[in-house]
Amino acid sequence: MAKEKKLVEAITSMNEDFAQWYTDVVRKAELVEYSNIKGCMIIRPNGYAIWENIQKRLDAMFKETGVENVYMPMFIPESLLQKEKDHVEGFAPEVAWVTQGGLEPLEERLCVRPTSETLFCDFYARIIQSHRDLPKLYNQWCSVVRWEKTTRPFLRSAEFLWQEGHTAHATEEEAEERTIQMLNIYADFCEQYLAIPVIKGRKTDKEKFAGANATYTIEALMHDGKALQSGTSHNFGDGFARAFGIQYSDKENQLQYVHQTSWGLSTRIIGAIIMVHGDDSGLVLPPRIAPVQVMVMPIAQHKEGVLDKAYALRDQLIEAGFQVKVDDSDKSPGWKFSEQEIRGIPLRVEIGPKDIEAGHAIIVRRDTREKITVPFGELSAKVGETLETMQNDMLARAKAHLESHIYEAKTYDEFKETIANKPGFVKMMWCGDEACELKIKEDTTATSRCMPFRQETITEICPVCGKPAKTMVYWGKAY
Repeated sequence: MAKEKKLVEAITSMNEDFAQWYTDVVRKAELVEYSNIKGCMIIRPNGYAIWENIQKRLDAMFKETGVENVYMPMFIPESLLQKEKDHVEGFAPEVAWVTQGGLEPLEERLCVRPTSETLFCDFYARIIQSHRDLPKLYNQWCSVVRWEKTTRPFLRSAEFLWQEGHTAHATEEEAEERTIQMLNIYADFCEQYLAIPVIKGRKTDKEKFAGANATYTIEALMHDGKALQSGTSHNFGDGFARAFGIQYSDKENQLQYVHQTSWGLSTRIIGAIIMVHGDDSGLVLPPRIAPVQVMVMPIAQHKEGVLDKAYALRDQLIEAGFQVKVDDSDKSPGWKFSEQEIRGIPLRVEIGPKDIEAGHAIIVRRDTREKITVPFGELSAKVGETLETMQNDMLARAKAHLESHIYEAKTYDEFKETIANKPGFVKMMWCGDEACELKIKEDTTATSRCMPFRQETITEICPVCGKPAKTMVYWGKAY
């Protein structure tokens, strides 16, 4: 019992220290390990399996819209990066450079990709000549490097995994349609698979991607009331095309510049899963994304027939289509339960000698700890029903948390008071002037999260400066 107690106590209470709670969970759930390279993380099997499921589900959604996967080099020549001025200035502080190859200094520095716009642009300039070559709908799954000063596992690291889509279109309208389409895919994925509700909207010019005409975002709210930018989609217009000479001949044989988009979601979304659904016992994984959905727990497994029945139930559930494992280690049941809870496995199925005699098993939900007694013959159906209920309940709880942490501010004093004392999103009108945006950040450390698609008129004026308001903005403190 002492060891079991110690395992649970290893996780700091989220109400006591949320940042330490997060670190404890990612370590104790064995999602990551720190590496000896500053700012870089080792993603362990438990963490990488979540990313594999994210990749699998999201990739299928992309392909349903005609997207194809490619892979680009990880190095970018400095001359290529310099072609788009705004873009290179935006990434300059985070770029890592390769200056030597083998024993010889390089004639030209190579950037380790922080993102791949310039590589795709150079590629598109080579392969696009005619309107018949359009659209190009490409995506790559890769890692990128950004030399971050402050790092935290999944949320911000020097190297991270992501996907980056890059598309080229004949018209501005097609590019805008694709930009919004991909944002909606991200939002649907977060809700349907991760049980995370999001707010969709457009970034202000100050917060948009370097070189983009417009950046759209999905913003999620973590348990501690901070926002997390969870996926972005950018409309580049023809700016990159002009810089890189990406032209096509239209149906009238006239040369036109293509219009481009870019969109990405990274391993930071795993941080969102942890911070939206986790509790003081560890991780809580939504069933549709969990690598192991059910852990079969034999009780008194040394007794005759218990392990055999546990394996039989595992096989029965696997045949029904679930991801199932048996914990047949020689640890005590209490220790096994704590490990299962820390790892966030949605359901456990307990089976012991008395259960076998009675002809039933006991299902325990990770999120509510509800125990359900189920006859062996009904187990597969009940597991499926319980997993679906748990998925829906997790989304409902996350939605309730989001909705209860959205506030309105009609005056700037009210805004500052709310930001200081009520973690969450604050809706407030804005004149569109960057000076007001900068003042808000300076006064409160809050930033504009997005101008939501669903607009409201809270006041006719901007509470910061008193000028006529142009748009309603969600503001908040963020990771």
